[in-house]
Amino acid sequence: MRLSVDITNAISEVDCASWDAIAGDMPLLSHAFLSALETSGSVGDGTGWQPSHMLVFNEAQLVGAMPLYLKNHSYGEYVFDWAWAEAYARNGLPYYPKLVSAIPFTPITSPRLLTCHPEIQHLMIKALLQIMDKHQLSSAHVLFPGDDSAQAFSKAGWLKRTGVQFRWQNQGFESFDGFLNTLNHDKRKKIRQERNRITASGVVCKRIKGIDITPEQWEFFYRCYENTYFEHRSTPYLTLSFFQQIGRTMPQNILLVLAYADGKPVAAALNIYDKTTLYGRYWGATQYVANLHFELCYYQAQEFCIAENIEYFEGGAQGEHKLARGFEPRPTCSYHKIAHPDFARAIEDFVQQESQGIAAYTNELEERAPFKATLE
Repeated sequence: MRLSVDITNAISEVDCASWDAIAGDMPLLSHAFLSALETSGSVGDGTGWQPSHMLVFNEAQLVGAMPLYLKNHSYGEYVFDWAWAEAYARNGLPYYPKLVSAIPFTPITSPRLLTCHPEIQHLMIKALLQIMDKHQLSSAHVLFPGDDSAQAFSKAGWLKRTGVQFRWQNQGFESFDGFLNTLNHDKRKKIRQERNRITASGVVCKRIKGIDITPEQWEFFYRCYENTYFEHRSTPYLTLSFFQQIGRTMPQNILLVLAYADGKPVAAALNIYDKTTLYGRYWGATQYVANLHFELCYYQAQEFCIAENIEYFEGGAQGEHKLARGFEPRPTCSYHKIAHPDFARAIEDFVQQESQGIAAYTNELEERAPFKATLE
C-alpha cells in the first residue's frame, strides 16, 4: 500500500460512503452523526471542540480514519482530567489545547482507529505523536476505545486509565416479566411498584421510532433536554438543529420515548440504537412525576430491546441506581500520551493508584448484583 495521512477540519469534506465503509454499523460513529455535530454548531468554532479528523489514504482510497478533535477545555469528555490541567497551570505550563479522539459528549465504547489493518493503526498512532510534537501540544487522549483500538494503543505503550459503566443484557427474554423473573424478590417487587405508580398517576408512555417523530415532538424533546442542563446550572452542549438533523439523516437509529399526562407531553428520553445495541442518551422533563425517570430511561428502553431482539442496552456513565434495575458493571478504558516527562511520570502514578480504587469499586458493585442467587 502507498499510504498517506491527512487532517480535515470538516467531515463534510469526506465522502459519506467512504467514511461509513470503514466506520462500520456503529451509528454514533457514522458520517451522519458526526456531520450533524459540525453543521449544527455543536462542535467547531467557539465550542472548544475543533474537528481535526485523521484520514489515511491508499492513493485515492480512504482506508483508515480517526475521529479527532483539538480541545481547549475538558468538557463533554466523561474521562476527567481537570486535576491534570490544574497541575499544569500551577506550574506555569499550558495544558490546553490537547488532542482528543472521542465521540463528542458521548461516553460510548467503540472503535477509534477505524481500520482493520495493523499497519494503518500503527501509522495513525505515529501520526498522533507527530502532531503533538509539531504543535507542541501537552497531550493526546483516546477515550472509550473498543478492544481492537485499545490493544493497538496498549502495544504502542500509551498510558491506560480504567473506568466503569453499566450495561444491561437481553438474555433472549420473551417479555419484561421474563427479565424481572431473573431478579431477586426485593428488586423485582420494587420495579413493579414503580411501574404501577406510573400507571396509577395516569401517565402514558409512547415509544416513537425516528421516522415517525414530528417537528413538534423534536421541539418538545429539546425543551426537556435543555431543562436537564438548566436544573444543574449548566448549558446544553447540543443544539436543536443537531437533533433535527439526525432525525432526518439517521431516523432508522433513533428511538424517542415520550410521557403524556392528561394528553400533554411532560417528559422525554432519546436513545440511539442499531441491530445489537441501544445507547441511552438524553432525558428531561417539564414537570416532576415520581419514578418517571426510571420508566422512560430504563424500563421503556428495556421493553424496546426485548421487542426488537436487541442484545445490549448501554446505560452510560455514573448511576449506581442502574444496578437495581438489572444493569451490570463493565470496565471501560482510555489511553493517554503526556508530552512532559515529569508530568507523564506523575500522572502514571496517579492512574495506577486510581485503578486500584476502580477495581475495589467494581468488586463492590458486583457483590450488590440484583439477580437471584438460586432459583426461587
